[in-house]
Amino acid sequence: MKIGFIGAGNMATAIIKGIINNGFVNCTDVYVSDRDEAKLNEIKKSGVNTSADNNYTATQADMVVFCVKPGIVPAVAKEVADSVKGKIVISIAAGVSIASIAAILGADAKIVRVMPNTPAMVGEGMIALCENPAVSEAELNTAKSMFDAVGKTVVIKESLIDAVIGVSGSGPAYIYMVIEAMADGGVLCGLPRETAYTLAAQTVLGSAKMVLETGIHPGKLKDMVCSPGGTTIEAVAALENSGIRAAFVDAVKAAADKSAEMQK
Repeated sequence: MKIGFIGAGNMATAIIKGIINNGFVNCTDVYVSDRDEAKLNEIKKSGVNTSADNNYTATQADMVVFCVKPGIVPAVAKEVADSVKGKIVISIAAGVSIASIAAILGADAKIVRVMPNTPAMVGEGMIALCENPAVSEAELNTAKSMFDAVGKTVVIKESLIDAVIGVSGSGPAYIYMVIEAMADGGVLCGLPRETAYTLAAQTVLGSAKMVLETGIHPGKLKDMVCSPGGTTIEAVAALENSGIRAAFVDAVKAAADKSAEMQK
């Protein structure tokens, strides 16, 4: 399979490197186009084919991935409409619905909408996919397999994409704030700054892995750390007094609402 990427930004680069390193595709079967020559020169080091011509990329590929900013998607879709007929078209642009792309490419276009997040850049992304009826199960599985190379994937209904953006799409920013705040607390208590960041970040990473690999409810895992009258339950009480749960629920809802507003 030959895969074309229109756009060579950070997310495109992460996906390309992931699918090559995991053996999903050979570098010579990847085509990338971008108007930024510096970005093309950088990604070309991976051994992929590069071009400034989006139509060339779309023509060469069996599957085409739109990795451009949301406001540019309509123009790109119009530009390559003839070149992508009968091919799987994937869009990672937030706020751009399948229907809006189909309105340009045609009702029979095979479109998969994808919501990745930035940890895909280190192979630990969380990627949600949804498709239109023109995409077969086998074609959806092919798209899913590609994104499995840069993290975990789930298939959802498009109606849930705003919720996904609220939780995982925007979620890394919330967690970076948590890591920074935990480190600040450590520094307040005398830890060197870099040591505090390492302690906080690894604690978040390990805790997330515990949830994913044990399947134990997060609340129960929390209880396992809280000894009666101990340090952890004291800290948990302080977090509850500060309204930590409501703050995160409100954050997810705010991001989801903004995502829905962007699509109107």
